[in-house]
Amino acid sequence: MMSVFELVDETGPEKIIHINTQSAGLQAIVVIDNTAIGPAVGGVRMAPDADLQECMRLARAMSLKTAAAGLPHGGGKSVIIADPSLSMPEKEGLIRAFAQAIAWVTDYIPGPDMGTNETCMAWIRDEMGRAVGLPRVLGGIPLDEIGATGRGVAVATDVAQAFCGITLDGARVAIQGYGAVGRHAARCLAGQGARIVAVADSRGTALNPSGFDLDRLDALKVNGASVIDYPDAEIAEGEAVITADCDILVPAARPDVITLSNADAIKARLVIEGANIPATIEAEEALYKRGVLVIPDFIANAGGVICAAVEWRGGTEAQAMSTISEQIGRNTQAVLDIVKDKGIPPRDAANSLAEVRLHEAMALRRGY
Repeated sequence: MMSVFELVDETGPEKIIHINTQSAGLQAIVVIDNTAIGPAVGGVRMAPDADLQECMRLARAMSLKTAAAGLPHGGGKSVIIADPSLSMPEKEGLIRAFAQAIAWVTDYIPGPDMGTNETCMAWIRDEMGRAVGLPRVLGGIPLDEIGATGRGVAVATDVAQAFCGITLDGARVAIQGYGAVGRHAARCLAGQGARIVAVADSRGTALNPSGFDLDRLDALKVNGASVIDYPDAEIAEGEAVITADCDILVPAARPDVITLSNADAIKARLVIEGANIPATIEAEEALYKRGVLVIPDFIANAGGVICAAVEWRGGTEAQAMSTISEQIGRNTQAVLDIVKDKGIPPRDAANSLAEVRLHEAMALRRGY
């Protein structure tokens, strides 16, 4: 794992802001990685174990994501170090205190992320006047509700299937993180004939080789139950989904769930990164050497930030979904073309796409 100092380079970060408001019980970090192309967009993550290194890595992923997607935005991220299962009044108090603390950071536009949602963004906008991923009643496009990121994951999968000899119709899919991203990705992939055979949430993994009934699975989650409560499913520990017997693996939860310790045991031939930084660089390299195709996070999961950018400029939900399909499809194909032509790993191909635009924008900034 890289140190914090190794995460600093000529690209960024531009700002690192630590917030410790004892009266509100708030501990948070904001990282503005790069704003050469435009104001930074990035989610507000709430997790008890979040730290500066995670926030910096996520902010850089956002810089690459917005650049690769051709959006007029830079990348940033924030983490609130707290349990997202707090009572609603406690959570609202923390979110509003956070918004008050960052109101002056005008080059950062917050959005929803793990542990936060559209309601949280409404609180933030109420306090400081800007946020994306807002509820419809406030004129927003609720990207989690409509499954913007999950839709993009499915588009990337559709493009990548031929490259690695997989046919979506009948393919077996494992999804780690059956939440805002994973649930919608499952729906979209099942709509193309895929069979969801393994799912996981914070309580464990459920396995069903014959395929899950997604209506029953969603009903469990809506009522506060876990995927492990699905009738007749085989239950295993949470990490078992990573090495489940499947054709396609979609990690859509926390960072670094795929490492050198489990990469060799992955049975999938295609990994679509629905979460941000779900695999270490070393693990991705090991998978590449084994012939496993990995579509990097900032290519596959850009649906959320594309939707946010459309919302920020007053676009509609239909425009957002159309842009997601077009841009993620194009970028996935571009990455695969580079992989084929140059014989380099997908991560290197994706970085080359994003970094060219990012560095061109940086060259236009005042240097004195």
